[in-house]
Amino acid sequence: MKHEWRKKEKKVYLPKTKPEIVEIPEFKFLTIEGKGSPQNKTFAEYIGVLYSVSYAIKMNLKKEEKRPSGYYDYTVYPLEGIWDITEEAKKAFTGTINKNDLVFKLMIRQPKFVTDDYFNEMVDQTKKRKPHPLLEKLKFEKITDGKCIQMMHMGSYDEEPRSFKLMEGFAEKENLLRISKDHREIYLTDFRKVAPEKLKTVLRFKVESK
Repeated sequence: MKHEWRKKEKKVYLPKTKPEIVEIPEFKFLTIEGKGSPQNKTFAEYIGVLYSVSYAIKMNLKKEEKRPSGYYDYTVYPLEGIWDITEEAKKAFTGTINKNDLVFKLMIRQPKFVTDDYFNEMVDQTKKRKPHPLLEKLKFEKITDGKCIQMMHMGSYDEEPRSFKLMEGFAEKENLLRISKDHREIYLTDFRKVAPEKLKTVLRFKVESK
């Protein structure tokens, strides 16, 4: 039976539109790091490279001889991003973020049976089939978020501060401290195809007890 994250991992990917505490275990990801505004043309290229290799991994696994131990069919996971601003921008911060000062790590989660060797093989295959210089920046990582506060944000990305304000207020009530100002976003809708007011984005940041 196909593993569909929307049905089987609702706690991770489909929170309610109000803050909640969640424990996020270790997952495997394809990742790529960059800097600048998501409105820049090059930003779409980062996303394209991630999806090229993610679908290469999935489609090649349809060949039985390629399947590693523990294989199961699955739906490709959604795009995620960890966002922060440059150190220079932090020092000069006045309350407003210039999007060109953003730094990001974009990623797509992979099933636990995917190995480093298989990742490297699929990157090499993609370089031959669909070459792109950003393929050199791809990494295969294990990431553990641990204890977090998350919620579903409905609407424009520019309106995310109102959701973060709710999340930080919730953290205060729960006697939890936000570890840093960076945060994770999980994109459940495609901003290229969906009106801003209908966007669905999971917002999440790490916390610890005070």
